[in-house]
Amino acid sequence: MVNDVTLSKTLSHALRHAPEDYGLQLDGGGWADLEQVRNAVSAAVGAPVALDDIERVIDESPKRRFESDGVSIRAAYGHSIEGRIGHPIATEVPETLFHATAPRVLPAILSEGLRTMGRQYVHLAVDRDVAVRVGRRKSADPVLLSVDVATFQADGHQLFTAGPYIFLADNVPAEYLVVEGGESAA
Repeated sequence: MVNDVTLSKTLSHALRHAPEDYGLQLDGGGWADLEQVRNAVSAAVGAPVALDDIERVIDESPKRRFESDGVSIRAAYGHSIEGRIGHPIATEVPETLFHATAPRVLPAILSEGLRTMGRQYVHLAVDRDVAVRVGRRKSADPVLLSVDVATFQADGHQLFTAGPYIFLADNVPAEYLVVEGGESAA
């Protein structure tokens, strides 16, 4: 049996970064046939993977990385593949969203804002803890930034929904960022 961490990482690679390596075809919304994904992941990990295993990883993931309708599956966010995965425009958004990053890149962010950096969107979390957990992949002590959502949207910038904890943006100019515990980024 494949452990859930290995299964989640393999699903992420297959659905976010390299579907072609797994013989998968994603549609415009990033969806792939669940049975084909199961077969591809089983082959990749060298062990049988049951649909129940995939559903458990989807249901028990605190980051809500995947979505399934029982027939198809997709990664909810984090894509680096060519072509843009469509997401619905967010209609209800918290007043503040968060992004954590490595201190070494903070000067560039304060100058240029948040950019996609190889992903399709900038990822913004609904709370500090989620952002810091993600930021720790780049730094043991990430810097936490907040986004003034009302002003960002009032100025015509769109946010997209990518699940209950993550919102997406094309970019976030520096003037909408505040270093938590510090000053405005602009």
